[in-house]
Amino acid sequence: YQPLFKVGGFEFTRPMLLITIAAVILITWLLLSTRRKALVPSKSQYFTEQVYDFVRNGVARDMIGTHDFMRFVPLLFALFVYILLNNWFGSLPPFQNPPMARIALPMGLVAIVYVVYHAAGIKKHGLGGYFKLMVPPNLPVFLVPVIFILELMTFFLIRPLTLTLRLFGNMFAGHMLMGVFILGGSYLLMSGKIGLMAVSVGAFGMGFLMQLLELLIQALQAYVFVMLAASYFAGAVADEH
Repeated sequence: YQPLFKVGGFEFTRPMLLITIAAVILITWLLLSTRRKALVPSKSQYFTEQVYDFVRNGVARDMIGTHDFMRFVPLLFALFVYILLNNWFGSLPPFQNPPMARIALPMGLVAIVYVVYHAAGIKKHGLGGYFKLMVPPNLPVFLVPVIFILELMTFFLIRPLTLTLRLFGNMFAGHMLMGVFILGGSYLLMSGKIGLMAVSVGAFGMGFLMQLLELLIQALQAYVFVMLAASYFAGAVADEH
């Protein structure tokens, strides 16, 4: 995609515009729905509290445990609503362009998770103790180097890589699949042949059904992302066994 505008060597693209719009929408929603907090909540406050409680109790507390979960809730809540809205931009007009289908954006979010869970683990156990966690106790001596190398790769390479590719791949593939049905239907409709024009109805119908399915997948991927992030946080601050 060509940049929308350039300022010197800086290029501002459409995905950058969408993630900025998402941030503005979310900040506005949170400020407006919580500016008049009350014991008996308004509809907007109630909705915000339900989303927050879902992340707090359904993800953070269940995955991390009651002792350590609260300090991670703000980050997990922010990640969930931000990823969810950006994912839905792939289906909702007038955006219809999922920013998370550009791999640099999931990489940026994963980098935040990566730094936080390593920092939390080192703070809890110390640098040496954190690396010690990667080797289960009572292993045969000859297996210790092998397991340590495998766990080291898991902690520092495989986790961030899979977390990035899972979000990017699902958003990219889903948007491309919808494009196939819509563009294919448009081609058939404009072919000028009665038979092909009739078939275009099925292509557009499948495109509509895929759109509904994609809305569900987009929400699911936001949930999976924060659930996996919470599991990494839980592993980093878990007590030694």
